[in-house]
Amino acid sequence: MNPKSTRLLLLLALGLVVGSSHRPAHLPQATPPNIIFILTDDQGWTSLSSPMDTGVPESASDYYETPNIDRLARAGMRFTRGYAPAAICSPTRRSIQFGQTPIRQGDEEFPARYRPGGQAPRSIPQVLKAIDPRYRAAHLGKWDFRAELVPEQVGYDLSDGDTRNGNGNLVQVKGDKWDEHYLTEDPKKINTLTERAIAFMQKQTSAQVPFYLQLSHYATHVNMETKQATLDHFSKKKAGKRHSNPAWAGMLFDLDTGIGEILDEVEKLGIADHTYIFLMADNGAVEFLPPVKNRLDHPSKFKEPMRNYPLRGGKWVLYEGGIRVPFMVMGPGIKAGSQCEVPVIGWDLLPTFAELAGGTPMPEKGRDGGSFVALLKNAGQGPVNRPVQDFYFHRYNAGYPHSAIISGNDKLVHFWKTGKTELYDLENDKGELVDLSTRNPAKAKALDARLLNYIKQHNPGLLTAYTKKSQPKEKPED
Repeated sequence: MNPKSTRLLLLLALGLVVGSSHRPAHLPQATPPNIIFILTDDQGWTSLSSPMDTGVPESASDYYETPNIDRLARAGMRFTRGYAPAAICSPTRRSIQFGQTPIRQGDEEFPARYRPGGQAPRSIPQVLKAIDPRYRAAHLGKWDFRAELVPEQVGYDLSDGDTRNGNGNLVQVKGDKWDEHYLTEDPKKINTLTERAIAFMQKQTSAQVPFYLQLSHYATHVNMETKQATLDHFSKKKAGKRHSNPAWAGMLFDLDTGIGEILDEVEKLGIADHTYIFLMADNGAVEFLPPVKNRLDHPSKFKEPMRNYPLRGGKWVLYEGGIRVPFMVMGPGIKAGSQCEVPVIGWDLLPTFAELAGGTPMPEKGRDGGSFVALLKNAGQGPVNRPVQDFYFHRYNAGYPHSAIISGNDKLVHFWKTGKTELYDLENDKGELVDLSTRNPAKAKALDARLLNYIKQHNPGLLTAYTKKSQPKEKPED
């Protein structure tokens, strides 16, 4: 071989070595899936035109129409016992983002504990980006952490900022919000949010990068806003026994239309085979329109059925109507039209998203949730490996403070001002009509002890807060 050829080969070899030294140490082998999470506001378990439990006909509305959410359920899996982490919005939203119970997170302590640069656990986008740095994340719509914390500070690339209920309202009102309605072509900013979400999806798809999109709608929280045509449709429709307000029905239908546009765009972009779409509500629907003050009373005390019937109660209380919500998922590998009876909850979402993205299904230290990917892949059958299987709830900042534990089909509610406990069998009494605490005092005592032990372990201040003469001041209900 002549000297020139030798030098050329050496240069080529050197070039290959130098080139390879600039390649990253780890290249993801496959593009992980896109994840779209649609979070609705104050949407009750019985607010769909199809049943949330196919074995319970009353779990469908007798007036509302939600053809696109029904379509999502038909294409995927509905969870008959899907729970919000709280009976009001802010603790639910915080819980979902970090995979922890509101009891562990605290309420007034939350802003200091989860400040940027502190010791807070990683959020959903931070976990996904640690699994694959190509992920891009957007949070659009209602944030409402009430913590001087914006989505970009926990890993989102795009957001609407520190938004609250007022950001979604056409008119700012207080006193008449349960009686009045407002007409607009962009009710609760549904159109605006949908357009922004679609633009984000298109951009990431064009760039061929995976994305996480959380679309947190302002609907169906009051104020009641809807389009004229939608209002006209429901004004002509025969009222139901539980649902009858045409403005509320119109707002829900307008929300459903926006959700349908998201489903359509997934198809148009050709990404349905690697995109998961989750939908749940932040808490149950208001028990009556307008709401009542005696919402903790037994259902027999009211002349009309509650809006969440056959469930008891609604927003603001820890009976099933306040925390059991629409919960469904569609995506690759999920059996169409399937139904899962296994209880899941909002703090399970983070570990579920992580496993779908290729991460470990085992939760990080300090989490309460567990991945339910096994349920999605096996027609609703399989384990959910949480650090603690029981669900723990607490109602912060209320004139009627109470906590609850759900363990399998058993549920105990503890009222702090009176010390009273109530025990229910959710398998045979989902309406929580028969208190079994006096019939089975041993079980009530054991569940109450587990509830108090969890609180003592993760937020001991709650155990003393309600024994002081000056109890926490009730905040205005939202």
